[in-house]
Amino acid sequence: MKYKQLEELIGVIEVLRSENGCVWDRAQTHESLTPNMLEEAYEAVEAIREGKPEHLREELGDVLLQVLLHSQIASEEGDYDIEAVAKELKDKLIHRHPHVFGNAHVETPQDVVEKWEELKKEEKKDRKSQMDGIPKNLPALMACQKISKRAIKVGFEWDCVETLKDCIKSEYDEFFEAVKAGDKDAMEDEMGDIFFATVNLSRWYKIDAEQSLLRANSKFMKRFRKMEELAEKPLEEYTFEEYDKLWRKAKKALGN
Repeated sequence: MKYKQLEELIGVIEVLRSENGCVWDRAQTHESLTPNMLEEAYEAVEAIREGKPEHLREELGDVLLQVLLHSQIASEEGDYDIEAVAKELKDKLIHRHPHVFGNAHVETPQDVVEKWEELKKEEKKDRKSQMDGIPKNLPALMACQKISKRAIKVGFEWDCVETLKDCIKSEYDEFFEAVKAGDKDAMEDEMGDIFFATVNLSRWYKIDAEQSLLRANSKFMKRFRKMEELAEKPLEEYTFEEYDKLWRKAKKALGN
């Protein structure tokens, strides 16, 4: 049996959720498991970035666990089971790949993306706005990218990158005007506009803003840890000038 381990895994989840199973697993709901789904997805992404197949295998298993738990809960509530989840996904993939399972013709990956969006639009006829269907719980940067991509589909786009750069500069000016006025609400609004415009700059150059910031976070933590290693006294005692010199030393030691 080709998928023996997968079938046995589904059976393990059923046992864990049964009356004779685990008290923790039995207590879980769709809502209580939501943080786990997000956390496991991010850990899988981190494993991909590490480039370690064995770590990714483990994290993909954790993501699969979340899918199976949600499917089992739904089955117990009489809604659907993992078989229905698999069937819906299979049917959707076949429908959205007519160039593979039908007679449609495509030549480039971009053609595939455009065809996918056309078919998706046909399936989601209840959506009246380009902004419909964007998950409310997406991380802000990811949501911003989706919002921006939806807007440019109907032509709402800067005419050139110079205009976009001017927009970002103006948002900074407006932020510091709010700072000068001491208006905290306006400061928050303008900071949001800075982020939004900057994410659009990232999109313009086909850079994933979420991944870019994750890389920046990782880089900063590595440099800060190196600073802690190189420090000759408690960091709290460093002056700004000493901090700057230590930071440069850490960057040089790491080669970046």
